[in-house]
Amino acid sequence: METRAWDVATDVLVVGSGAGGQTAAIAAAERGAQVVVIEKSSLYGGTSAMSGGAIWIPVSSQARAAGAQDSPEEAFQYIRALAAPNVPDSLIRAYVEQAPAMLDWVEAHTEVRFFSVPYTDYHAELPGGKPGWRTHMPLEIDGRKLGADVQILRPASKAASLFGDINWTLMEAHILLNRPAGWFGVLLKILWRYYGDVIQRLRSPRDRFLTLGNALVGRLRLSLNSRGVPIWLETRLVSLVTDQGRVVGAVVERGGATQRIQARKAVVLAAGGFERNAQMRQQFLPGSADPGNTGAHPYNTGDAIRIGQEAGAAVRNLGSAWWAPVFKVPGEESARLCTYERALPGCIIVNRKGQRFHNEAASYHISAQEMIKADSASAWAVFDARYRGKYPMGPVIPMFPDWILPPAVRSILLKAASWEELAHKMSVPADTLKDTIERFNAGAAQGKDPQFGRGDAAYDRYYGDPKVQPNPNLAPLLQAPYYAFPIYSGDIGTNGGLVIDEQARVLDSGGQPIAGLYATGNCTASVMGGAYPGAGSTLGPAMTFGWLAGRHAAGL
Repeated sequence: METRAWDVATDVLVVGSGAGGQTAAIAAAERGAQVVVIEKSSLYGGTSAMSGGAIWIPVSSQARAAGAQDSPEEAFQYIRALAAPNVPDSLIRAYVEQAPAMLDWVEAHTEVRFFSVPYTDYHAELPGGKPGWRTHMPLEIDGRKLGADVQILRPASKAASLFGDINWTLMEAHILLNRPAGWFGVLLKILWRYYGDVIQRLRSPRDRFLTLGNALVGRLRLSLNSRGVPIWLETRLVSLVTDQGRVVGAVVERGGATQRIQARKAVVLAAGGFERNAQMRQQFLPGSADPGNTGAHPYNTGDAIRIGQEAGAAVRNLGSAWWAPVFKVPGEESARLCTYERALPGCIIVNRKGQRFHNEAASYHISAQEMIKADSASAWAVFDARYRGKYPMGPVIPMFPDWILPPAVRSILLKAASWEELAHKMSVPADTLKDTIERFNAGAAQGKDPQFGRGDAAYDRYYGDPKVQPNPNLAPLLQAPYYAFPIYSGDIGTNGGLVIDEQARVLDSGGQPIAGLYATGNCTASVMGGAYPGAGSTLGPAMTFGWLAGRHAAGL
């Protein structure tokens, strides 16, 4: 029986301040529970704040209002076909049924607002797949509403912002990418919005106009603040405290001292995956073992998974991640997700032998897995001068001369007047690279990719250039100088971990709930089971099972 005194007491303790953790905290507080959220780092928001902020929710009220046709059975069929066999049907059905309810509840009880967008499922050609409207984006918000809290919100990823610092909406990003008539006015609007905030510019480069993941996390924080729920920063989970098999609290390290926090109702683990843990990556993700290959922040080291296991929790699918090709710029804290660059016409990806090995325009989850399968954890994105002038390649910004790029970017960007010279700089066989280019160019000139079918799928075309026909994803590489930029098989988070049930209760090795312990987000074994059905497949389940966890825990 637990007899030592507690330093702090609360009803529900939430570990992690991302979208899943904050949603759990709000749900518990709404049911009258006293809640404390702890966060390991000095900034709140986790990888959620760095993300695009999308949630994948089937059969939503917003989608119906947009005229979309969907059903729970179609959504179940779609996920079931993609997810690993060891993901129970009951968990998938719980998600399909509860996700739209969560979204309605969040919109009714918090500051968070979402809108459905015509973003195609990543495998829309499969039974149950849809060409759009299951992905939902958070509405932007003026960060000044957060007061001082905006300064301690984890900034957006450099891959999800203009020039690495300026926040933009999904629509603005698409306009600047494709540059239709009027695009320059949109650019001026974005720049004025940022530089016109003179007081903030004198104080910090942080953008107070919050979009994407920053908007989602910022709105959740406002909702926590209105309920008096604190987030304790720089507070690390050390262990769980159990009493006769029930989790009754936790030991944490805060301000250099150890504290014991009583959780009268439950502890909710929402502390992210293990993508920054070198030992765990080597053990479970040997095809991408370098912790530098992740777009997540440095604090996701698998603490919640390890501590959950110490309390008797079962784990599942630890070899799974939200895979993604990434760019690694020297000196940057996290790798940059490569989302759309691969799909644009005039570029290819080759391995260290100078050969193409997959459809570059496939979803980032599939593309990175193909890199691993081809034993190409590192590869080269190759493009010509025409691509260089029109489209971005990660931090290589179009319309800006090479000399104006940051020194760190210039240090890894290769440039040559001929394919032979570029091959030499890339350390790949020149004859092989030239053959690869010639083979690709022959098909691209006709709008075809006989080798890998690039441009055939709806997802491919979503990120193509609609002005390029007959295939928006293909154009020959013809115009010198030629470029190569290193690209790696990485991730935006791991998604194997603690096994949970339909109420987000953590299960032991016998399949029984561990009393007083819940979990959500990337520290759990995802309901998607190694698959990536569509944009928002990370945050959708994190918020849904966080909502279920908070409500169930508070009702104990």
